Amino acid sequence: YMDLQFTYLEINPLVVTPKSIFILDLASRLDQTADYLCAPKWGKIEFPPPFGRDAFAEEAYIAELDAKSGASLKLTILNPKGRVWTMVAGGGASVIYSDTICDLGFSHELANYGEYSGAPSEQQTYEYAKTILSLMGKEKHSDGKVLIIGGGIANFTNVAATFKGIVKALQEYRERLIEHKISIFVRRAGPNYQEGLRVMREVGSSLGVPVHVFGPETHMTAVVGMAL
Repeated sequence: YMDLQFTYLEINPLVVTPKSIFILDLASRLDQTADYLCAPKWGKIEFPPPFGRDAFAEEAYIAELDAKSGASLKLTILNPKGRVWTMVAGGGASVIYSDTICDLGFSHELANYGEYSGAPSEQQTYEYAKTILSLMGKEKHSDGKVLIIGGGIANFTNVAATFKGIVKALQEYRERLIEHKISIFVRRAGPNYQEGLRVMREVGSSLGVPVHVFGPETHMTAVVGMAL
């Protein structure tokens, strides 16, 4: 039970005869976070998606990218019709941004929760950004939509490299950004952040949608209030 990281185990009912014990039914739960430790012992185990619903194809795609990467790439879709979307660097920062959006009264419009961190490559952030932009472009909203590209001050992630991947995706989805009236708010700092913000400002002038870019001089969650 402990070696295989069970969290629950119930055998019910049992049939006991003079010679044998028969297990007629058994229910158990495994700790999914122990996958890295127990996968060879468990064999092929498929865990159900969280929140008691079917996984979106986009969530499954990001989970697949995450599994193949040394970086962290996470995506949960909360409300595909929501107006407020986030693309946040860092697990802690992602919680703070989502919490701020809810504090400001927009929990019903928060479309996703996720994060990218651990120095993902330009290609990985391109794939991540492309996935979020494709989701944003599925349904129109009369008031338009907001994309918050946020993060704290990175320790070792090359901000310029990750932003180049995001910029590539923004350029690819330019027409859809305009069609869906998407405004973009950016706040980031860390290694090579000046180059990353410069690239983001440059693309902002050619995208045809509002792009507001801020660095460490702006409080991390200040862009949330501006965006909303």
